[in-house]
Amino acid sequence: MSAAPRSDKPVGRFRRMFDRLSSSQEDLESEELREDADTAGCTRIGDCQDRQVVSVTGTLRTVTLRPRAGVPALEAELFDGSAALDVVWLGRRSIVGIEPGRKLIASGRISMSHGRRVLFNPKYELRPLGRE
Repeated sequence: MSAAPRSDKPVGRFRRMFDRLSSSQEDLESEELREDADTAGCTRIGDCQDRQVVSVTGTLRTVTLRPRAGVPALEAELFDGSAALDVVWLGRRSIVGIEPGRKLIASGRISMSHGRRVLFNPKYELRPLGRE
């Protein structure tokens, strides 16, 4: 006999309300980002493997200009609620619309660099700001 885990049971309105009230703001935002990834049909960053071609979505946490081998490189950290990913555009100093807090969908081949997932020069689509 095995008991069904709590997540398999239907959740009532009171339980959902209690969970939302007892969760931190960061937990709520992470859950919302994970739901957005599922809705958009994208792979969760936490599930991405090295050398896999993926389409991921999330919110840009940071955007920095950091030269790589003497070439300008615009780097951004994309977070989807499950994990973070570095998105790097080589040869770019800035890109209009690429700013902290912006949501986007990025597609390309994942590589691993110093234990972190990286997308170099991805195809990307900026998502609308706010709830539209």
